[in-house]
Amino acid sequence: MLWPRRAGLMSGVYKPSPSASFSHFTQEPACFYRSVLLLCVLSTTTVKNMIIVIEDKDSFLNALKEAGDKLVVVDFTATWCGPCKNIAPFFKELSENPENSNVVFLKVDVDEAADVSQYCEIKCMPTFHFYKNGKKVDDFSGANQATLEEKVKALKS
Repeated sequence: MLWPRRAGLMSGVYKPSPSASFSHFTQEPACFYRSVLLLCVLSTTTVKNMIIVIEDKDSFLNALKEAGDKLVVVDFTATWCGPCKNIAPFFKELSENPENSNVVFLKVDVDEAADVSQYCEIKCMPTFHFYKNGKKVDDFSGANQATLEEKVKALKS
């Protein structure tokens, strides 16, 4: 591949001029190789599960519907809740575990999405709900990492 020898080339934007001739071209610049390296890295790594932040009841119900028969784990949390802050890194770790690639992880801030917390009748935080096929199959309250991990393992199969 040939690249133009022009100002601004390393900015990542190339706009050829109508009068560009072959003499303005040279071999591939270093930025090309960085792009190829990034593409190779991305193509050989697996995408980690993400925690989906739910903002309202409609997006919550839609997420449950889209999950189909996958296990959905919902973390009802609050920014001011100490135990919620303590278990948040573990919840993220569970979501990124390759063994949980068929599990959907949702996070609901009870203050930001009050309609969801009312709909799900949340009384304390953190509370975890587990859904399959749009129906709640289990729940528990508290920042117990072992319980959370056990329930995810038991319910995902």
